[in-house]
Amino acid sequence: MENLTYRLDSRPQPRGSDPVLVGVTASGNCEVLLEASTDKSACTVQVQTSAMGFAPIWQAVLSDFAQRHAAGGLSIEIHDVGATPAVVSLRLGQAIEAWETQHG
Repeated sequence: MENLTYRLDSRPQPRGSDPVLVGVTASGNCEVLLEASTDKSACTVQVQTSAMGFAPIWQAVLSDFAQRHAAGGLSIEIHDVGATPAVVSLRLGQAIEAWETQHG
């Protein structure tokens, strides 16, 4: 397993929410957990992955997410079991949508 940590500048997330969990930890998939954090100018991301040596790809996918979404003030934990970048992006998008709509 490889553990990666990122701190990505992002617009502040204006909504509060209970933690959100999407996806499953299964072959070719990933699980994404979003929780509130105190640093409103950035999101922190912890990645635990079975695919070694892909840190630059993780950086690209996560940077794109932080630029497209208001993720400042979020702590994100990802458990990956070989998901493609497209699946990771999908799960992140599902998580932020669930976060933003949880309390209507």
